[in-house]
Amino acid sequence: MSPDHPDRRAVLAAALSAGAFCVLPEVARAQSVDIASGAALGPAEPFSFARLRDMARGLSKAPFVPMPIPDAAAIDRIDYDAHGQIRFRRDRALWAGDPADNPVQFFFPGRYFPQPVHIYVVEDGTAREVPFSREFFDIPADSPAQELTHTEGFAGFSVQDAQTRLDWMAFLGASYWRTSGYSGQFGLSVRGLALDTAIADGAEEFPRFTRFWLEQPGDGSLITYALLESPRATGAYRITSRHDHGVVQEVSADIFLRGDVSRLGLAPLTSMYWFGKHDRQIAADWRPEVHDSDGLEIHAGNGERIWRPLNNPPRVMANSFATRGPRGFGLMQRERDFAQYQDDGVFYDRRASAWVEPLEDWGEGSVTLIELPTEDETFDNIVAFWTPAEAAVAGREYQLNYRLSWLEDAPLPPATARFRAVRLGKGGVPGQPRPADTVKVVCDFDALGLEGVTRGPLTRPVVTASQGVVSAEVAYPIVGQSGWRALFDIDFSALAPEDDRPIDLRVYVAHDGAAKTETMLLQLFPSQLRALLKARP
Repeated sequence: MSPDHPDRRAVLAAALSAGAFCVLPEVARAQSVDIASGAALGPAEPFSFARLRDMARGLSKAPFVPMPIPDAAAIDRIDYDAHGQIRFRRDRALWAGDPADNPVQFFFPGRYFPQPVHIYVVEDGTAREVPFSREFFDIPADSPAQELTHTEGFAGFSVQDAQTRLDWMAFLGASYWRTSGYSGQFGLSVRGLALDTAIADGAEEFPRFTRFWLEQPGDGSLITYALLESPRATGAYRITSRHDHGVVQEVSADIFLRGDVSRLGLAPLTSMYWFGKHDRQIAADWRPEVHDSDGLEIHAGNGERIWRPLNNPPRVMANSFATRGPRGFGLMQRERDFAQYQDDGVFYDRRASAWVEPLEDWGEGSVTLIELPTEDETFDNIVAFWTPAEAAVAGREYQLNYRLSWLEDAPLPPATARFRAVRLGKGGVPGQPRPADTVKVVCDFDALGLEGVTRGPLTRPVVTASQGVVSAEVAYPIVGQSGWRALFDIDFSALAPEDDRPIDLRVYVAHDGAAKTETMLLQLFPSQLRALLKARP
């Protein structure tokens, strides 16, 4: 196994010059070897989150030195198919023999995850590295993975349930991680940090977790400590994960900027949205809907609750929703009816929602939503994160704590009626000439807070539009159902054919002047609306 690149080792030595990771005496190496299923762990070193924070801060004051990739040519030949044929040996998992702990398995490096990741075991305030070895894996004889002789680390790791041995969490690639949520079905992902996502004049930078320290406190949880590194940022993370009818994580992050960042994304969530009820016409697919998440939910600092249905836009879109001290935000999957997806392979109806709850006042800033065009379901095209109001410049530090919940719904109970579906169709009145370039917007919502309310002039949708003309607003209980429906038309015929500026709609339903629903922010594109009307004459 080859040593670190000399320049990189010098940088790490400088970061740890205060004694953050001095080697312990031989007697301190008497930690349990059972946790490693017979693997020869590295020497014991003292460890704490404070030491990791000092390491990240020290690294931020030195130039970025990328981790070398030994055996790069062989790793590049481990393509998707070759990687899928490599199997981790379950008997070599960390903590495999203790039914009270969570077994941990490792990912083999490959073309799409070439950079080595160092993994350590933490016990009683000390850490010992789990050295990479091909002996952890069953590798076909003709696999290019057999050529690896100097690779220093794994690609990442996964965590299993001690009883079922099914995966419920995985860290793999850049600073991404995912969980199986409340249903056992993996879906959207999160990451440690987002830098310059979808900016017009530069490329996105993907910070990477380069080292992990894993600790089993003995209460059924797993603590993951991680060092984040990139050309413009370093970070120290502590993620305490509990798996019980869903996954709930307490995240502490200390982030240090090496360079200026145009668009900083804290607590980022990443998901996939291809098409749903309001934009079904954009995909020639047999399923009614395909998405990991169908909307962004925001609980603003002033108490307003916002629902923003996701889009597959005609071009890259970035929208910001300003608030002070957000109470929470998340990428949610509200549609839970299998019939609305008809997918019995990946079960989009079971995908978890991911909710970020700040555990302190995050001050002024905005929840930023990035939507990228996509033509299928294989790429994550949705990103949401918190962007502080102050400029993200070199030398700035951020310390944040938040709770990350992977559940069926937001962990906070609803305060008002919530929107469940949006559908679009030709505007106007059936049986009469239909107006040109006019769509009808149909919004379904539940009846929370509307008990005893009936249809009438006191209950109406309140709709404002950035452009176009709104008319025919009405709201009423859906006959034979428990929910309500709001309808209105939006006439965009005055817009020039080449004008594809989005139509931003703000919608809520009021009764006797009082809001009875959350606020829905719907963004529509004239080009997609014209395509809809053309497809459904």
